[in-house]
Amino acid sequence: MLAYISRRFGMMLVVVFGSSFFAYNLQAYSSDPLAAFGESTEINKNYLMAKMIRDLQLDVPPPIRYFSWLRGIVSGLWGDLDLGLTTSKIPVAEMIAQAIPVTVRLVITSTFLAIILGVSVGMITAMRQYSRFDYVMTFISFLLFSLPIFWVAVLLKEFMAIQFNDFLEDPVIPPQVILVAALIFGLVIAGFVGGTRANFFSVIAGAAVFAGAVLAFVSSSKWFLEPSLGIFGIFFLALTNAAIVIQLISGLDNKKGLRAGFGTAIAVAILYYPLQTLMPANASFLNVLAVFVVTIATGVAIGYFISPIDRRVYMRIGVFTALLSTLPIIVDRFLREFAEYTNSDAINGRPVPTLGQGNDQLTEEQLSNYWISGLDVAIHLVLPTIALTLISFAGYVRFSRGSLLEVLNMDYIRTARAKGLSERTVIVRHGMRNAMLPLTTILVNDFAGLFGGAIITEGVFAWKGMGQVFNDAIRNYDLNLFMGVFMISAFLTVIANFVADLLYGVVDPRIRIRK
Repeated sequence: MLAYISRRFGMMLVVVFGSSFFAYNLQAYSSDPLAAFGESTEINKNYLMAKMIRDLQLDVPPPIRYFSWLRGIVSGLWGDLDLGLTTSKIPVAEMIAQAIPVTVRLVITSTFLAIILGVSVGMITAMRQYSRFDYVMTFISFLLFSLPIFWVAVLLKEFMAIQFNDFLEDPVIPPQVILVAALIFGLVIAGFVGGTRANFFSVIAGAAVFAGAVLAFVSSSKWFLEPSLGIFGIFFLALTNAAIVIQLISGLDNKKGLRAGFGTAIAVAILYYPLQTLMPANASFLNVLAVFVVTIATGVAIGYFISPIDRRVYMRIGVFTALLSTLPIIVDRFLREFAEYTNSDAINGRPVPTLGQGNDQLTEEQLSNYWISGLDVAIHLVLPTIALTLISFAGYVRFSRGSLLEVLNMDYIRTARAKGLSERTVIVRHGMRNAMLPLTTILVNDFAGLFGGAIITEGVFAWKGMGQVFNDAIRNYDLNLFMGVFMISAFLTVIANFVADLLYGVVDPRIRIRK
């Protein structure tokens, strides 16, 4: 194993520094940092040009200049990293250090959502091959995949920001909108459930009635002005999460699994009010962590005492049910600050922004409130996150669908079915695990690409992340800044491929790392 890691590490260094050499020289020969002085009318233009040539060593040939720049990279091994200066005389390392947290905050949420939703829907479409749901999701996937991100972003600004803010002045949902939304919800749920034609229409009717009733309540109570999930919403979502977890881990026919999952869901709902004491206005991330610790410990305890046989299975059900059921409690705590946030002078009744990564007009008192400041960050994330998720979602759906369909045609899947294993066991334990093998490379590399930023999305929503830094480097012929972003992306890419190789052995026990 040590020999393998050493060999791969050596290859990674060759790839990173070899590619950086070519990138440095290509960018250096194709750009001219002095071009901006061509139209300058400054009296001291010649002095400024000479100063830039001296500061950026533009009188040194690029191949030689590369090794001078590389010396600053290597010095980072001793804690003295030097990526050089930008054309504006700002240290590149400082500029990138400011951009990375912005990009991570922007892209990591959309990446997680796209992976979870895309892989889940892709797996379901594979199991329902050639069904109505499969055809609809295939159409939606190709549609989303073909949409330009800037167009999607502009539409989101118009309908989910500008018009939604107008709607909040009198948040009453028209009856025709309730009817259409309820029917769409019914069709979606019926597609997930499947079954015979009679069952299909009955599911549509039941889901549509439920959605219509919820929307009618939201409209009549003007829920959007003071939103919250409340104890009943928490209880319903906890039971729903429990049903999903039980079905995936043990199956709904396992009575002890039902007791573990639904028992944990009920316990978390009961803890709703006591947990509020852990979430005061001056809370911090540690308070949120404490809430998760309490609920997860409850899930572990319930799963532990359900049965000594298969205890780990029931504890796992308890943990995942508690984890998923705690998220609505945290969301509810943020929502209960929405009214105060919206009515503040900084927001003035229009909470959904179209630009920026935060509102700098909030008062010190509001910023000291963990839930209001967190809500401000979350609301600014909504539109760009939706835009990035929609585009990425389509790719994950198609890839995961194809991967699972390939696995389901393997001999060992037919053997598992012939042995009498339940379809849930065949799909979850044998199919999905092996279908994740080709997905591993894509997933890991997507996380590495987080630090590359989203150039178009950041530009449309005015976020100053790695994407905009990289774009500025290209437009301003800023070689040092360009190479700073390039080195981070290149290093993370080779690390991601190495991690993917190690994960192959975790996902597929047949794979072993050999010398």
